[in-house]
Amino acid sequence: MKNPYQKIYLASKSPRRRELLRQIGVAFELLLLRDQTPRGPDVSEEVLPHEAPQAYVARVTMEKARAAQQMMVWRSLPVRPILAADTTVTIDGQILGKPADKAEAGAMLRRLSGRSHQVLTSIAVIHGEQSWQLTQVSDVLFQELTEAMIEAYCDTSEPYDKAGAYGIQGPAAIFIESIRGSHSGIMGLPLFETAQLLQQAGIRIL
Repeated sequence: MKNPYQKIYLASKSPRRRELLRQIGVAFELLLLRDQTPRGPDVSEEVLPHEAPQAYVARVTMEKARAAQQMMVWRSLPVRPILAADTTVTIDGQILGKPADKAEAGAMLRRLSGRSHQVLTSIAVIHGEQSWQLTQVSDVLFQELTEAMIEAYCDTSEPYDKAGAYGIQGPAAIFIESIRGSHSGIMGLPLFETAQLLQQAGIRIL
């Protein structure tokens, strides 16, 4: 039987990651990083010059995990494994972040229309002095999007808190012809890989 007292810290504001952890029965508490402090965010998500997408998403994820670990120590919280993750969308080697407005969201969707792109989700687990990390990559093929489809989608709240201006778990699912990789990874937390890392950190899944 799984130890009911096993619990992790989740260093993520994403409601989708919370849902996915609950799906596999992982107990967690939120350990949220700050977007604004007098010195700026706890972790900057700015892309470094000439930084490749896979290097970027891995770096940001580990920085989130390390910052959460420091927060755990500063607050004298119970010591538990910490899980952090970051997801980015890339096409033609360029990172597509979260759109700032409707025009930017529309431009991203036009770029993805009728083409295949990659969704990269990196996950990191830290426990004590040990850390484990991997990045899962999925290929996503969009159908050709009409201007009417793009306009209607951008009139919803869906595109604006998601990398690449869409979420597979929402209405944009109808845009997707096929995926090769991890459906949950595209949502923001690849469950197979997450379970592997958590088990290495001593968290029993089943």
